Amino acid sequence: MKIISLAYLAVTTLLCSLITITSVVAQTLAPEIPKPEVAATTSSPRRNDSDQLIILPVGVNLGKQNVIPSTLVRGFEDGSQAINFQTWLIPLDDVIQGLKLDVKPLEDGQLEVRSPGLVTRINPEELPTDPELGLVIPVKTIQTLLGVPTEFDMIEYAITFNPPWLNLRRKGRRTPEIPVVLEGLSEIDAPAFSISAIRQRVNISGRGGGSSSVSNSTNYSGEFTTVGTLLGGSWFLRTRQPDLTDTGTFRLQEAQYFRQTDAADFVLGSQPTFWRNQGTGQYWGATTIQRWGFTPPLSRGGFSPTQRLQANDIGRSITGEAEPGTLVQLTQGFNDVVVDEILVDSSGVYRFENVITGRGGSNTYRVFLYPDGQLTAEPEIREANFSTLPGQLTKGASALVVSTGLSRESSQNGNFFGEFTDVRGGIAYRLGVTEDLTLGMGVVYDESVLGLGELFYQPAGFPLKVKVSALLGTEDEGIDYDASINFQPSPKLSFNFNSDSLAQRFRVNWQVFRGLTLRASGNTREEALAAGMSISQTSQNFSLFASADIDTNNNKRWSLRSNLGSLRLSHRGNEITTNSELIYYLSDSSASKGHSLLLGYETRDSNNRDDHLARLAWRYRSPQQSSDGRYLWDLDFGYGFGSRGNGLIASASSAVIPGLVLRLRYQEISTTSDGSTFRIELSPNINVQSGISGADTRFDRLRSRGGLLIQPFFDNNGNGKRDSGEEIYLEEPDLLLLVNNKSITSFRPDIRNNGIFVKLDPDTYRLDLDPAGYPIDWKPEESAYAVEVVPGSYTPVTVPMVLSYTFAGVVTDAAGEAVEGAKVEAVPVDSGKSIFSITNGAGVFYLEGLQQGKYNLLINGESAQPNQIEIKPDSEPFQELNLSILLSP
Repeated sequence: MKIISLAYLAVTTLLCSLITITSVVAQTLAPEIPKPEVAATTSSPRRNDSDQLIILPVGVNLGKQNVIPSTLVRGFEDGSQAINFQTWLIPLDDVIQGLKLDVKPLEDGQLEVRSPGLVTRINPEELPTDPELGLVIPVKTIQTLLGVPTEFDMIEYAITFNPPWLNLRRKGRRTPEIPVVLEGLSEIDAPAFSISAIRQRVNISGRGGGSSSVSNSTNYSGEFTTVGTLLGGSWFLRTRQPDLTDTGTFRLQEAQYFRQTDAADFVLGSQPTFWRNQGTGQYWGATTIQRWGFTPPLSRGGFSPTQRLQANDIGRSITGEAEPGTLVQLTQGFNDVVVDEILVDSSGVYRFENVITGRGGSNTYRVFLYPDGQLTAEPEIREANFSTLPGQLTKGASALVVSTGLSRESSQNGNFFGEFTDVRGGIAYRLGVTEDLTLGMGVVYDESVLGLGELFYQPAGFPLKVKVSALLGTEDEGIDYDASINFQPSPKLSFNFNSDSLAQRFRVNWQVFRGLTLRASGNTREEALAAGMSISQTSQNFSLFASADIDTNNNKRWSLRSNLGSLRLSHRGNEITTNSELIYYLSDSSASKGHSLLLGYETRDSNNRDDHLARLAWRYRSPQQSSDGRYLWDLDFGYGFGSRGNGLIASASSAVIPGLVLRLRYQEISTTSDGSTFRIELSPNINVQSGISGADTRFDRLRSRGGLLIQPFFDNNGNGKRDSGEEIYLEEPDLLLLVNNKSITSFRPDIRNNGIFVKLDPDTYRLDLDPAGYPIDWKPEESAYAVEVVPGSYTPVTVPMVLSYTFAGVVTDAAGEAVEGAKVEAVPVDSGKSIFSITNGAGVFYLEGLQQGKYNLLINGESAQPNQIEIKPDSEPFQELNLSILLSP
């Protein structure tokens, strides 16, 4: 190919030279003959220059790379150099191809031209049209409008483009996620009702001995909690057990049903009010929230009206002015990922609409302005940061909340449910009036009829946040309000002011420089002013953080934390107590894990008594942790010497048994007593879905979340159900399972003996089984599912894995010759999917994916010999079987 290319180039160069010589000779011999208008153009401003241009065959290079071997341009050269190269005309299509430009026609007839380093617009009506080449662009326009240095190489006889973006490293762009397709998949619904998990917490504590007048005693207390699913929502019960030996002391602490969607919520039972409480006791009732134009953040736990009336993200606008032709890029985050870009038109104004901020989006944006669309130029950078004001809504978004219920007082007469008394309730409406202002109003009945007003204000481009909520008509002062103002003129300086019916408070924080922060605060209720400072310093093997505060009432607080290699020092104190610890890590593992020695010292100055206690201890924390972040073993054993005597101080906790919280503490001495104390906490967390197993100790998060319980199992008898003795397959789930096109490991699955638990937010998910993770000779009956997840439970997904059989062999004809291209088909006798294979040149076929049962064998639609096979449970997964074509009768 290289020889052909060189020969082609040599011939082309020779022809061009002959054409040039002929042209020069002709001009010399016949100067009086007028030149023909070979370069007539429709709108060329350089008619005199173009009169000398002729058609030339040239190549086109992009840098050192040839991108067009040969094309035609209009130009002129004298054998040694290009003549009037700035006036040469190059077909627009060749420029687009040579520079690898992306061109998009616009509604106004212009062309938007994009490259890795350029975004601009070209008006085709302003370009010349050549009668032979069509729409062309002069070299000078390429250099000025596109900013691309261009030259002609006589040796290679090629036009070379040298755009400045050849080696440009482009900013990252937001990568669109692979769409999740659910249509056509087998659907698995979440359970309509379930009891998902239960927890019985038992606390045993006691004291004895010593000089204290307190008698020896042992207390048994506890708490019973359970959570589950009901009709697409979660239900939750919590019972307080002050004395486990007396069931008459048990009291229902919390009972709540909570159903949440993006557009509406419904909650029934114990719950907080959406207004400032005026009465006493818990509020039990029914509440609904309707939302339009926004989605709230997902609750983590029970119902919170404050959270459910917030927007997870807020659409803001970013506007500005720039010269026409400027490329404006909006970037997000610290890596400047390009979110959007605009080429400024003749108006000189750019505007980015619906820029997502808040919890659901980044609050850090920057605007890059590139003059003339040149991405290789130094851009002007403008900050476009936002802060989140809880309660603020996007313009036009709104919410309506309606609630009614009763007050509930704890009963002293043995009533498990308590006593329900006063009627309470209210209705309120909140509206995003503008991008900056959100207003709310409503009516509440709580001991009396009250008016409710709300204001949330955060002006764009000004670092101010204002939040006010007030109840009008209260009995005490006529108004019960809560107002907060935050002003942050710079990232290093902030002013906070808060006022309610009880007190007014302010706080100022100023980061003088990195590592030093000063602060001041005040509180009218305590009639005190306070000042403080914090310092921090970090290096490779050293870190230090210190903080100190003092107020006009002589209250003092200070703390110190420092690391130096394997040493860690911590100290904190106030006007009454101090506590210091020096830890030396003996293990090579990361800090806070492995073996360590601890030296502690604490003091207490109270009731005209000055006490102190020194402690020397050994501590061990296992490197391994449970799925919920607890150390499998956490042991602390030491001895104390103090003003009240000496004694043993020890504690231990374990997470070895999944779902079981076990904590022990024994102490013979402290700064407040010379008597011994002990505490035992035993808290089994049990998941009762699909058998009994240990549950996540944070299982109350199921109140707002759900999940999947995936059980791939070996279906030995092929009945599609998991029978006794059929093993669950738990090996390499990261290869086997995908959730919404992502590996299951990204969801931090909890692998237990009875399945794989995956926590997910309520939604419908796609679950795929990847062949890369199939056990050898086994495959699932279905490889993808659409699974519904609701709060309060794990949706069970049982995946039967059936043994897959393969038959391989050779097809021969009556003469014993191999038959190429024959269709070998296995058709189930009863029902099922047919399997076929096409023989290769050697007549070999493979029938894969066969299941247990009888199959009729066909070759090209006719019965084969043998004509039937039967696969039994004891059959080998791979068998050889040669087939022959039956002779026609």
